[in-house]
Amino acid sequence: MGHVESLSKYVTHFVDQLASSGVEHVVISPGSRSTPLAMTFAEHSEMEHWVHLDERSAAFFALGIAKREQKPVAVVCTSGTAAANYYPAIVEAYYSRVPLLILTADRPHELREVGAPQAINQIQMFGNYVKWYQDLALPEPGNHIYARRQASRAVEEAKNGHMGPVHLNFPFREPLIPDFHLEGCWREEGVTVPRASYGKRMLDASVVCQYLQTFAEKDCGLIVVGPQMDPDLAEAVTRLASRLGVPVLADPLSQLRAGTHDKRNIMENYDSLLKSEALGEEVIPGYILRFGAMPVSKAYLKWVQKFGEQVEHFVADEHPSHREPAGIDAHYIWADPVMFCEQLADHLPEDNVETEWLSRWQEMNNRAKAEMLVQEDESLNEGHAVVYLADSIPNQSNLFIGNSMPIRDVDSFFMSTPKQVRMMANRGANGIDGVISAAAGTTVSGERTTLLIGDVSFFHDMNGLWLVKHKKLPLTIVVINNDGGGIFSYLPQSKQQDHFEELFGTPLGLDLSAVTALYDGRHHVVETWDSYRHALAESYKKEGLSVIEVRTDRSTHVDFHKEKWAKVEASILSGGSK
Repeated sequence: MGHVESLSKYVTHFVDQLASSGVEHVVISPGSRSTPLAMTFAEHSEMEHWVHLDERSAAFFALGIAKREQKPVAVVCTSGTAAANYYPAIVEAYYSRVPLLILTADRPHELREVGAPQAINQIQMFGNYVKWYQDLALPEPGNHIYARRQASRAVEEAKNGHMGPVHLNFPFREPLIPDFHLEGCWREEGVTVPRASYGKRMLDASVVCQYLQTFAEKDCGLIVVGPQMDPDLAEAVTRLASRLGVPVLADPLSQLRAGTHDKRNIMENYDSLLKSEALGEEVIPGYILRFGAMPVSKAYLKWVQKFGEQVEHFVADEHPSHREPAGIDAHYIWADPVMFCEQLADHLPEDNVETEWLSRWQEMNNRAKAEMLVQEDESLNEGHAVVYLADSIPNQSNLFIGNSMPIRDVDSFFMSTPKQVRMMANRGANGIDGVISAAAGTTVSGERTTLLIGDVSFFHDMNGLWLVKHKKLPLTIVVINNDGGGIFSYLPQSKQQDHFEELFGTPLGLDLSAVTALYDGRHHVVETWDSYRHALAESYKKEGLSVIEVRTDRSTHVDFHKEKWAKVEASILSGGSK
């Protein structure tokens, strides 16, 4: 068996096994050494392949697909610094539990560390940010079954336990072009590696009863749902809350604020409420049961840290982990969250339990909502950009949210809705890189995605617009353009006026219409709320890219938010306590 035959069987069986194991998408960046993988993926009839010229953007695009679909997605690149450009997306995937298959081509072993061109040390180059790593064997006669087994294991490692990225490094010798017509390539009868079976963790009934007894002994409880992607949790957790008679503090990324499930116990304004020390002291619970990651709200984090010793904490997660950044003691419940909620709820006889504790939270939430939605004047601001976006966004669509201020404004101003809107963000490492690319990846199912992003994050990932243009992906981008980094205005650095604008404010002065035109998009600068709503509605009727620019004043940003929080506090305190 010659080299080309060994190479052809090796890569065709590897790619075919990925398809057999459930992988449907691959994002490829052009290069020579990765030719065997790239051509094989493009040739496979069951694999949707996407080509992106920029490896950093390509990896975030793959992350967006995997985040939306909750399935492993492959990325392929050539050797050298091309692989290094994957690093930011891999870090994000690791911390946000997104399954990626990182497939890097490499020089063969004899060309490593000898000064060969485009050869860097790719051995375990992503360190502890991947769940599993293999430097694969060279394609040699008879090892195509080995390639299949590695493909199968890579998928299982990415999916098993907490999902995340895995890295396979492929050393290839020249010639690099496979021959797909050779006998023995692709899938042979009985050759595919069996897929693993998974079971969900479930607590013993006796343990569930112990938790129920603990909750019953506490006068007041809270359920908190932070960022998470399981669409089935909404029904399960709201049913449990209804039977316990407790509020649910719902993070914008919890998948609880949007949908048709019961929302009577959902409190979407808790961030605004807990910014008030006086209100925070009124609502100290006996216990907190949290699902998902720590919420976006910094006010919630500080509140938990302040009163943590007075509250018994429970953190439920599907697999073993210790996600408790508040630095407090917690009982960890390692079981499937949906099944855990159902087990608890099944032991409780009544729905819609009403308590004074729940009523107090509902009253405060309603008062806060009324104040947050008040539009004082016609001037454009970040908060009402979210309010009118929530009103306009289509049913059965995605909302991707940029970091820094956009996610915080969504936390404050995106109220509960019956629309089916999946809300996503890169909250693993909370970076501003790759946001456009990740949002673009969420569109591959055909659903429209709306991206809410700041001007600095937009600038940081403009390369991500190329694939949107090339594939006419359905993406509406709302850019909050306050000409710089608005979040720094909330920090102590803002008082250092001698250096603030240069080092932190960072005004860009970009013409976003020219940027949008470069990628064949439609650009709208809105000057009134009516024109904003009209621009959103029009964008949802058109295919491809629309960029809606909302220009706001960074100098008034902090005061706008502080005035809102002060009015929330005043409204509730003036209404009396129960």
